Amino acid sequence: QAQLLESGGGSVQAGGSLRLSCVASAEIYSAGLIMGWFRQAPGSERQGVAAIDKSGDTSYADSVKGRFTISKDNVKMTLYLQMDDLKPEDAGMYTCATTSPVMNVFQALQVMARGLHLNRGQGTQVTVSS
Repeated sequence: QAQLLESGGGSVQAGGSLRLSCVASAEIYSAGLIMGWFRQAPGSERQGVAAIDKSGDTSYADSVKGRFTISKDNVKMTLYLQMDDLKPEDAGMYTCATTSPVMNVFQALQVMARGLHLNRGQGTQVTVSS
């Protein structure tokens, strides 16, 4: 069964760090899809946060560049998002998603923001207090 399962969310103070994980089923991971994260806070639009393709090319939303790092472990079939120097505006539901590999990682951010991903998980909540 194709699925994505996130974990690692929680509550931190501004300036703190969290690492999100997304375990993918073999069906998804072996498909060579672009994998990434999008987030959404109540009353806000969905935003593509970071994406990585099978060759390791990455892209980030401007608001998280230099603070977030996306990576993946091919053995564990797991996607990660290391989030450092968190700010209150980073709070929201973070969801792992995939997009078609025919696009580049920059387009993938826009695709996720528009809800046109292929697969998605249930999300993990991130809260950042000031």
